Amino acid sequence: MIKTIAPALRALVEDLIDYAGVFPPASVELDKALEQFKTYQNGEHTWMLRWFVVSGKDVDQVPSQFDGALSIIAIADDSRAAALETTAVIEASHPVYCEVKPGDSAGLDAIKQANNFAKIRMGGVKPETIPSPADVARFINDCAERKLAFKATAGLHHPIRAEYALTYKDDAPRAVMHGFLNTVVASVFAWHGERDIEPILAETDVRKFSFDDKLHWQGKELTVEQIRDARKNFFHAIGSCSFEEPVQELCSLGLL
Repeated sequence: MIKTIAPALRALVEDLIDYAGVFPPASVELDKALEQFKTYQNGEHTWMLRWFVVSGKDVDQVPSQFDGALSIIAIADDSRAAALETTAVIEASHPVYCEVKPGDSAGLDAIKQANNFAKIRMGGVKPETIPSPADVARFINDCAERKLAFKATAGLHHPIRAEYALTYKDDAPRAVMHGFLNTVVASVFAWHGERDIEPILAETDVRKFSFDDKLHWQGKELTVEQIRDARKNFFHAIGSCSFEEPVQELCSLGLL
């Protein structure tokens, strides 16, 4: 029996995941990660998949069949890219996502001025790499006020905020990680004028989020059209070292 996916949830997570399996903590070999990406492209949940993230130093090892589906971490334009990811503001013919820390207003202004997009790092393999909900809320609101689109990366392969292992090792450190549903929901509300989004980012009860023809959280709601507007013009994607884990956890929550 095929589960019917709520229209609001589908609008929220469609084209959401940039697969970054070659990066920690997954650290999959490039050839294997590319094979996985092809499998995901042909799989049941391909509608949630966007691009393959690869380092500029490795892009020459990527077959040409992937051209136009690559998000390349580099400091110069590349004709094979769908997008570029960098820590510097650059000029390019492709979309550029510039990583910036929460609170860096000057950095966001420079990114906006250059017609680049922003990028926030939401975690890592150590607890201290995880920004607080307050810091993430500030970043999202600062972007919303500038009408500056962005993506989020690292530590976002779980739907809901909770304590998880930071790597796949048996003795991995644990920490409270951000949920990608929390992040996307907070962002789409921010795009439509809500500024009190820290409670959404801090929410740990998945039952507080519900989806039908609208997205609902704590008495607030957005239509499918509003979600699609925010996803197109504001919150573009998450970078995740796993595609299967986000999908499987949404399934286990009964959402997919």
